[in-house]
Amino acid sequence: MEETSAPDSNLTIPFSVLDLVPVLSGKGPSDSFKNSMDLARNCEKFGYSRYWIAEHHNMAGIASSATSILISHIAAGTNSIRVGSGGIMLPNHAPLIIAEQFGTLESLFPGRIDLGLGRAPGTDQLTAMALRRNLEGAGEDFAKSLMELRSYLSSDNSESAVRAIPGEGLDIPIWLLGSSTYSAQLAGILGLPFAFASHFAPAQLFSALQVYRESFRPSLSLKKPYAIACVNAIAAETDDEAEFQATSLFTAFLNVIRGKRTSLQAPVASMDMIWNEQERFAVMQMLKYTFIGSGAKMKSLLSEFVSKTGVNEIMINSHIFDHKTRVRSYEIISELVS
Repeated sequence: MEETSAPDSNLTIPFSVLDLVPVLSGKGPSDSFKNSMDLARNCEKFGYSRYWIAEHHNMAGIASSATSILISHIAAGTNSIRVGSGGIMLPNHAPLIIAEQFGTLESLFPGRIDLGLGRAPGTDQLTAMALRRNLEGAGEDFAKSLMELRSYLSSDNSESAVRAIPGEGLDIPIWLLGSSTYSAQLAGILGLPFAFASHFAPAQLFSALQVYRESFRPSLSLKKPYAIACVNAIAAETDDEAEFQATSLFTAFLNVIRGKRTSLQAPVASMDMIWNEQERFAVMQMLKYTFIGSGAKMKSLLSEFVSKTGVNEIMINSHIFDHKTRVRSYEIISELVS
């Protein structure tokens, strides 16, 4: 797969935030919500473009299950940063409900809401069954559900027997999210912006970007392809400190591999006694696009990534245990952007 050179790799593109609303060991979801609000306010001050929250369910370490409510909470506590979903897992919901929820959000916070949509369940199969009651055709019906959702948000739906109020006729940007080429192609065909989940599923990043660009058809909402890549980034005053903080991220992914549900753990001096070589390899494969280091190292790593991918925007996920250290990581990264 041939890599694409960006028009400008000097970190002049927008940077944004993905918040998984981690639950810290020894703390509860209410602490996570307070931390997310503080992080959002700081990232707004640091100049980040958007702040997205991802829908997950039945995960002890992630408190973002009621995604739309958290978006409203964060938007109410900030002033200008765009707030949205990264994403809403559409197969878990009736399209009308999402149209109404995001119509309400856009009415409360005009011009600040993003609707990012994914086709995965955001959980395990048993929990997905509890959410949907019926898994038949859930992922396969994504395109159909998307069309239904878009129709509810369209002003052309005003004569329909079923309408989204609020929602109808509102200009709510829709993003397609994905970790494969399926959503990339669909986003391209529909002329929608696309975000790739390279922070946990790096394998098809370049293939998906190529498919998106090659299949792109200009639309009323978007004239040229616009792609976000989400990556993990942990910045600190020194490389050693960043590597230390990154062990919380490594442990979180190790627990995913082991099928163990835990809250986010404090960093450790060494992972050597925690994982075996096979587990280490598996974790690092999933975290291929994870950038760790001081500001100088981070700028080099992120500039190279932008140059190779040609993405229009970088979204940063930082799984860091200590809240103040996490905020500082985002601050260091913001200082790299022209």
